[in-house]
Amino acid sequence: MPFMYILKCADGSYYTGSTSDLERRLWEHRNGIGAKYTARRLPLELVYFEESDRLDAVFFREKQIQGWSRKKKEALMRGETNQLRLLAGCRNESHSDNVG
Repeated sequence: MPFMYILKCADGSYYTGSTSDLERRLWEHRNGIGAKYTARRLPLELVYFEESDRLDAVFFREKQIQGWSRKKKEALMRGETNQLRLLAGCRNESHSDNVG
């Protein structure tokens, strides 16, 4: 079963990935052979994952979430799906809540 997952690194950053074997991939990350990014930020904690029937779907989801802000990723991890649309908006000063 394919998975999209988010790891919290020792430095507090998040790593988003996808795999067809979550246990194996976590073992690789935790042993410094999963990715250069995570190998330099051990230890790691699995903080979120989603399953799908299709590998292409989890790969798409991985790329989608990689483009999200930290606040939006954290809302997803907390299950606050109602906040995702609000956090997806433009963050430029001209588009703040005080305009208009």
